[in-house]
This record gives sequence, structure tokens and C-alpha cells, in this order.
Amino acid sequence: MWFFTDEEKELQRICRDFASKELAPAATLHDEKESFNLSAFKKMADLGVLGITADPQYGGAGLGATAATIVMEEFGAACAGSTLSYLAHSILCVNNIQNNGSAEQKEKYLPKLITGETIGCMGMSEPEYGSDAVGIQTKAKKDGENYIINGAKMWITNAQYADIAYVYTRTGEERKNLSTFIVEKGTPGFSVGKPIHKMGMRSSPTGELVFDNARVPKANLVGKEGDSIYHMMKNLDIERITIAGISLGIAQACVDQCIKYAGERKQFGKHLGSFQMIQKMIAEMSTETEMMRSFLYTTAKRYDMGERGPSMAAQVKLALPKMATKIALDAIQLHGGYGYSREFPLERMMRDNKLNEIGAGTNEVMIMIIAKNLLKDLRD
Repeated sequence: MWFFTDEEKELQRICRDFASKELAPAATLHDEKESFNLSAFKKMADLGVLGITADPQYGGAGLGATAATIVMEEFGAACAGSTLSYLAHSILCVNNIQNNGSAEQKEKYLPKLITGETIGCMGMSEPEYGSDAVGIQTKAKKDGENYIINGAKMWITNAQYADIAYVYTRTGEERKNLSTFIVEKGTPGFSVGKPIHKMGMRSSPTGELVFDNARVPKANLVGKEGDSIYHMMKNLDIERITIAGISLGIAQACVDQCIKYAGERKQFGKHLGSFQMIQKMIAEMSTETEMMRSFLYTTAKRYDMGERGPSMAAQVKLALPKMATKIALDAIQLHGGYGYSREFPLERMMRDNKLNEIGAGTNEVMIMIIAKNLLKDLRD
């Protein structure tokens, strides 16, 4: 993008090179085996991106949504599943602790998360509460110098590998009385359920967090009891912007694959690229991808400049994953039988991207948020 700083341009170059060497070659294997590319994840620490938004005081890069989105795009073009795990660690766990944790909590947890010594996840969704995140029923009850947590979290990215879980709980009867705790692996009463097998993002481990009278020290309460609804909504904005970056990466990878294929594949004695219908498909896919890019990075830049609001993030989260799914399906169509087979990465990209229309808020929830904010003056 024309407004990228020199630092952001260098970050883009470094991440693109890393993705081509460390993520892309193993993407198909990890998708087939439903395995986590732990080796590549650990190497991300050397790039300085595991704490992309964290304070340099703790080893972070101290950058914003634009830089984080650049990483998502470049990694996402190579292996969306690995990128989703990266997002869960860097945005859902590290960024939350950076913004909401106490000085003591930051000092204790951030350095190891940023060096990759420990891996993070976030526990929000539950078996009965997905889109209705504020309705969660996992409960934390104070017991002397500890809190006792009971409940379960579902669809948790990195669950099986996480050393640190940033967990939302209910600490009162009021609907918005939510509190957050940092729960460490090995905490008595805390365990990880069976892995969840998915249609896409198969190289990103997903599981259940189980709390059966889990005893968590009072010192692990983030902020004050009952004030986490604001923390939750604030972090959802940057999550929605950055997850859209994965969709942009997928869309660009589809376009690149189609251009390559059109120049190599022959039908009726001619390269596919010489047929006007194929040219139309590629031209439209490329144009749609550039529209996605402009919309996404403009939104990320506005976020970094202090323009905030749920509609802004919701609009980009609604538009990009939907368009990326369309582009992936068009790319499969252009490739014909090869596109539908696993010989090419397009079917994986389509499967992976579908998650982005569900995770971090479904398309339907994004529509509700956007409409609610657009029509609030009418209600008033």
C-alpha cells in the first residue's frame, strides 16, 4: 500500500520470504495430517512478530493493526491454518495481556510468549454460547486468595499446545458481569478436551478447555472483577481486522495460482490465458482482491490513527472473507477438475477461508452490528 512506512515494507518483505520458506512447503502436509507446524511457529519469534503489538519493554515490536495485518496477509497466502494459530497467540492472547494486564502480569507472561517459549490461546466461546459471547456461563467464584472456575470453552485455537489461556468468565448474575483470568497449563482442575476435527484450517489445532473446580490465584485476575465486557469488545475490533488479512492473503494466492495456471495449461491447442472468458475471470478476481486490499489497509490505518468503532471492524470482517470465498471458488472453477482435486492448493484455500466467515463473529453477527450502528439515530 502507498502509505506503508519503510518499517512496514521491510516487515512485508521479511514475512513473505519466511512464508515461502517455512510455511508454504509444509502447508499441504499439515492440512492432510491435521498437525501443527510447531517448528515454524517457534521460528516466528526470530522475526519479532509473536509480540507484534506488544511493548518493546517486554520484547515486543510495538507496532499496530496495519503491521499485524501485513503479517496475516503474507502468512495467510502460504498457510492459513498456521496463520490462524499465530493470530490466536499474538492478537487474542498477547495483545489482550498487553492492553489489559497489570504491570506484574505483563512482566510475568509477555516475555516468554513473545520469544515463543510459551504459546497462548483465548477462551471465549462455549458449547452453548458462540455468537452470544456476553451470555457465557463459565463461572468464577472467589475463595480466599483464589478463584474457583467451572465450565468449558469450545472451538479454542491452540488449545492443545497452549501454556497460557486468557479466559473470560462470569463473576456475577448480571449479563455483563464478566471477568478475565490468565490460566496456566497445569493448574489443578484445568484440562484440555479432545481435539476438534474441522473442514478447514486443519493445520491449526482446535480443542476444548475444561474447568472442573480449577483453582486460579487472585493475582491472575485481569483488571477488576466485572469489567471485562469492555476488554472483550475492544480486542474483537483488532481481531476482526487482522483475521480479514488472512482472507486477503488467500485471495491473492488464488489470483497468483490462476495466472500461473492460465499461462501453462493448454486446451484446444491454446493456453487458457488466451481465452476471453478466462481473461475475464482473472481480471475480475484480481480487481476484487485489490478492492479488498485497499479497504482492509485503509481500515487498519484508521484504527492505528485512533478511529475506533464496532462498525468499522465489522464491515471489513463481513466483506473480505465473503469475497475471498468467492474468489477461491472462481479459482477452483478456472482450474476445472484439477481445482477440485488436492493436486492444487485451491480447495484447501477455499476450505480454510470459510472459517473466516464464522470465527471472530459470523457474517450474520457482523450484519447485525453494522445495521444496529447505522440505524441507532433512527431508534433515538
